[in-house]
Amino acid sequence: MIKEFRLPDLGEGLTESEILSWKVAVGDTVALNQVIAEVETAKAVVELPSPFAGVITALHEQPGTVVEVGKPIVSFEVEGDDGGPSAGGPAQAETAKREPNLVGYGAIVEASGRPTRRARTVAAPAAAPAAAQAPAPAAAPVAGPVATAAAERVEPTAPAETAPTNADERPRSTPPVRKLAKDLGVELTAVTGTGAGGLITREDVQNFAGGGDRTAVGAPAGAAPAAGVGGIIQGERETRTPIKGVRKLTAAAMVSSAFTAPHATEFLTVDVTPTMELLARLKASRAFEGFKLTPLTLVAKALLIALRRQPSLNSRWEEASQEIVQFNYVNLGIAAATPRGLTVPNIKDADRMSLTELSTALTGLTETARAGKTSPAELSGGTISITNIGVFGIDAGTPILNPGEAAILAMGAVRKMPWEYKDEVALRQVMTLSLSFDHRLVDGEQGSRFLADIGAILADPGMVLAMV
Repeated sequence: MIKEFRLPDLGEGLTESEILSWKVAVGDTVALNQVIAEVETAKAVVELPSPFAGVITALHEQPGTVVEVGKPIVSFEVEGDDGGPSAGGPAQAETAKREPNLVGYGAIVEASGRPTRRARTVAAPAAAPAAAQAPAPAAAPVAGPVATAAAERVEPTAPAETAPTNADERPRSTPPVRKLAKDLGVELTAVTGTGAGGLITREDVQNFAGGGDRTAVGAPAGAAPAAGVGGIIQGERETRTPIKGVRKLTAAAMVSSAFTAPHATEFLTVDVTPTMELLARLKASRAFEGFKLTPLTLVAKALLIALRRQPSLNSRWEEASQEIVQFNYVNLGIAAATPRGLTVPNIKDADRMSLTELSTALTGLTETARAGKTSPAELSGGTISITNIGVFGIDAGTPILNPGEAAILAMGAVRKMPWEYKDEVALRQVMTLSLSFDHRLVDGEQGSRFLADIGAILADPGMVLAMV
């Protein structure tokens, strides 16, 4: 019999994923849990295992296509009949069951696609001039399968005057889209909807916020921009890249964090010469042979020790329940710059790790992130984060909180600078620390003491004996 496999919810309520590549072809025989595809969510690249053992009869989506959760992506011919619906069968839309071999995946969505709204009735507009009634120029075809999903979002549309409108009617959109427009400062009445019946979509709002509804400078009126590789749209004087994946998630998270949590940022410049000398001794020690020790390793350890004295920085504000959640564990997030954009995977239970264990975890985390193989589970559940802006030669900054966390520490570059040392001026190794915290959860005193404790440990690692 024929069985369809629908795109599952890969975690965290993600609503769509992009098919990056197929690992199988039509006619291939596959085993249960064999990897059949590689898909990219807004958080990570995930290998998709087969829920059936059988023969591939159809691949419903091409690589580069963004697919909504619940849409069929591949069909199998399997032996026997377990009572499940066959492809296209009348019972298929009525059945929603969890495939037991896909651990952690959500149930099959009962109805594919998103709910639709009945079109509103609007008054017939006055006769438009002949020029306005002319059809809009067709968009140039988008090259390559990767660009398929982006084509509709960047295709030029007819001028707003050609569509029937009612001045007294609110622009058609969904509540999440209206919230996004409010967060980005976009007036919906100025946005042209490209969805069904003129519905304004998230892409319309994001495109408008980035200047996407404006005519390209230097481009002929009505001319469609040329398509480039990977969905990048090339114009004479500008390049447009569809907003999706990690970039889309990061933007939404940063906007939400910046306008939800009242940020406060404090700075502390520290003479870290003793810590750098300790780092050199540890690297030369047989006990740490084979471990990759860096300034980040020691700063992370200092943060974990200081957190024991100021636990309020390891908490979360829950608006819905009006509760403050105090974490009795530390999932330490590490901001990582990857080819796919900024990600913040976290080390689970970092507070229970020794220095060597922390070093191993940091090395594995960064290597996995740079390879684009971080799983959704590694990107969720963080409680406090560190961002190492020093690797880019930056001294200080005002980092934005990772949503759901109370604090984030930015460590700057280690520089040799003239510094007061034993009542004299000496050339010392100096670092600036920047701490942003949610002022709903953390008072200025708590934040200051926490930052001062980290600085004290880095200025004199022996201070750890007085803190633990």
